[in-house]
Amino acid sequence: LEEAAFQLQQIFRIDISIALNILGIESMRAGHCRVAFTCFKLAADRGYSKAQFNVGLCYEHGRGTEKDLEKAGFYYCQAASSCHPMAQYRYARYLLQHGPGSHWDRHHKAVALLEQAAVAGITEAQAYLGVFYMRGLQPQEKRGLKYLLLAANSGDAQSRYHVGVCYEQGLGVQQNVAEALRHYRQSAAAGNRQARERLRA
Repeated sequence: LEEAAFQLQQIFRIDISIALNILGIESMRAGHCRVAFTCFKLAADRGYSKAQFNVGLCYEHGRGTEKDLEKAGFYYCQAASSCHPMAQYRYARYLLQHGPGSHWDRHHKAVALLEQAAVAGITEAQAYLGVFYMRGLQPQEKRGLKYLLLAANSGDAQSRYHVGVCYEQGLGVQQNVAEALRHYRQSAAAGNRQARERLRA
């Protein structure tokens, strides 16, 4: 009986958190940022990862509350620890730019989070890792190209442009100008200015 009561409490707690988060989203859409933030915060403090992510966004952009990157990082971290993919991406970016601790530790943790987010299908993480592996102190071109292709295939025109550069210069792949042109054309058709300029050149 005690176990059943505990299970009911858990379900009720989760349902309340979901409802508060939805109310927060609707309030944000209606332009009631302070109300939205309050709803998100109540759900986040109950441990609901989607709300924790939303609180992070509010703190990062100053919506419904004062802008505070440290608090944004804290809530992104909370949501990321519950495997929220977009929070993993945002927290990784926070660690690389503002995070506490040694550069190496932050860097190592950020890359691990970006990898998890990329595998979960977050296009921004795929694009970021693609460029990161291409431009690092010790470039890993094949790995970089893999992530750039994932992001390009998800519709990211900038990543498609970078794939074209890889084919044109033979980075992580056999040099192939025809293939480079194909990627540049696709990127340009999606509105990428750099690809249009490269095609003219």
